[in-house]
Amino acid sequence: MTRFCLDTSALLTLRDDDPGADQVEQALEGPVRCTACFITRMEVLSRVWKDEGERAGRLAYEQLQALPIDWLEASEPLLISAAQIKATHAQSLAAAWIAAAALHCGATLLHKDPEFQSIDGLAQEWLA
Repeated sequence: MTRFCLDTSALLTLRDDDPGADQVEQALEGPVRCTACFITRMEVLSRVWKDEGERAGRLAYEQLQALPIDWLEASEPLLISAAQIKATHAQSLAAAWIAAAALHCGATLLHKDPEFQSIDGLAQEWLA
């Protein structure tokens, strides 16, 4: 059974019911609990806040917190892994943390972001 790490793009796809939302729903309803990186919460909050206002951003954050997700918080090993990814790949800071989280958990990263495709050894599934 596959364990998925949900990228920000996956969670926004679910929220907005965009193409691929069904894949995210299936992952969340699967027998293995999904994981996500702590920084994903900030990205969802800030993106929705910027696009739709503070109230919508805070609501999106609350809805995110209610999902059955194991949140991987910052730790020294995760920090070192994220730093290595950031130093050796053309990744945003958030993407480096998220990729490191997926690798740390041995999870398949579920996403729509082409930025991740350059990371060798990162199991990935692209949202349709």
